[in-house]
Amino acid sequence: MKNRRVLFMVEVAIFSALAILLDIIPFLSFKLWAQGGSISFAMVPVFIMAFRWGVRGGVLTGLLLGFYQILTGAIIITPVQTLIDYILAFAVIGLAGVVAKPLWNSIKENHKKSLIMWIVFGCLIGSSLRFIGHFIAGIVFYGKFAPEGQPVWLYSLLYNGGYMLPAFILSALVVSLLFVKRPKLIVR
Repeated sequence: MKNRRVLFMVEVAIFSALAILLDIIPFLSFKLWAQGGSISFAMVPVFIMAFRWGVRGGVLTGLLLGFYQILTGAIIITPVQTLIDYILAFAVIGLAGVVAKPLWNSIKENHKKSLIMWIVFGCLIGSSLRFIGHFIAGIVFYGKFAPEGQPVWLYSLLYNGGYMLPAFILSALVVSLLFVKRPKLIVR
């Protein structure tokens, strides 16, 4: 039991560090907007932890990623914005772990289509929840950047959707390829 706990903590630390590296290394991340937001592989390690360890592993990894984002140059307007835009938005990526058990069953039964479906669904859950955090922060804290005459909600939708949709597709594709080719990566 103690070895499993140590393994869990080590994997959370390693995968969260890998996630921030995938976000800050220039050729692995495409910065889309001036006020933040990028298309990167950063969510992939969080999804891996969510699928390996469930919600707890995913949320802790995402939470650490959010803290690392703050340490590596986050745009901070207020403490509440920081909480929503970084801590909460990155932590909820780990809620993709709600599909961990059906995903494990797909691997046990060697159903690749089912495995891909659960991976995409889990990635959609985590990405959508992260998007909602950024969307709300965009409306409340970044509305002043909206072009004149454009509704703030539309600005936030386009701004955050502009990088979150490609990031979701990229992450779902990479995680699916990884687990279809190496399903043992998901087994602890």
